[in-house]
Amino acid sequence: MAVLQFFPPSSPVVSSKLHAVVLFNICDCYVRRPDQADRVIGTLLGSVSDGVIEIKNSYAVPHNESADQVALDVDYHRNMYLSHLKVNPKEVLVGWFSTGFGVSGGSALIHEFYVKELKEAQSSIPPIHLTVDTGFKNGEASIKGYVSSNLSLGDRPLAAQFQEIPLDLRMIEAERVGFDILKTTVVDKLPNDLEGMEASMERLHSLLDEIYKYVGDVVEGRVAPDNDIGRFLADTLASVPRMSPAAFDKVFNDKIQDNLALVYLSSLVKTQLGIAEKLNTAAQIL
Repeated sequence: MAVLQFFPPSSPVVSSKLHAVVLFNICDCYVRRPDQADRVIGTLLGSVSDGVIEIKNSYAVPHNESADQVALDVDYHRNMYLSHLKVNPKEVLVGWFSTGFGVSGGSALIHEFYVKELKEAQSSIPPIHLTVDTGFKNGEASIKGYVSSNLSLGDRPLAAQFQEIPLDLRMIEAERVGFDILKTTVVDKLPNDLEGMEASMERLHSLLDEIYKYVGDVVEGRVAPDNDIGRFLADTLASVPRMSPAAFDKVFNDKIQDNLALVYLSSLVKTQLGIAEKLNTAAQIL
């Protein structure tokens, strides 16, 4: 009797974290793709810690694709990877990406290539396959991460089964500001420092209102308490420095004065350079 066997990945990858710059780079590569290409394929770089793959960088790899085969430019991929390692040795090969909705027919062939690449690099983790739906098939950009498991009949391998893993989109504050701007369909201009501060303060105020409402509901018994949220709020409040309103105003005003002094000095230097350039031009004419 033939036995159908399922082999899980050799290393337990629990989840993955995706930096916003990777998502923007994939979308940019899709916009710049050749006219005859239906999708974009590329390499993912990052790090691995405690079963969590953190995807920090990426680059597209030229390829030709037909109904039954996929041809990758292997030399281009390896040269780009070596160049990235020279710049940042900590960002290693962690997988590959493709645009489109979900896993396609040729994904198993490409995934097998990256499995071999990781084995040659003596890495014990399975590669992650990231898919980005740039066509908005369901009305939104679906972003998913997969790892592959082997399915075999006796000693004969049959296919690779892709299993979805949790994917967390990570953004620092500067990336979040840019992401919020790009989400809007029409932007007249980029916000200046004051407008950006005003938007950040309004967002902070709305978050404080949500926290105040949540704490009030817990105290009144309308919402069941959550210990994790309570500990997170306690740690957040403990990280805020304790100072009187007068001391806070002094620190804030001193910071504002420093910034204004820098703006004044930069304007003064700009004016002096302009005067020097005009004097030099006049001297050459005379």
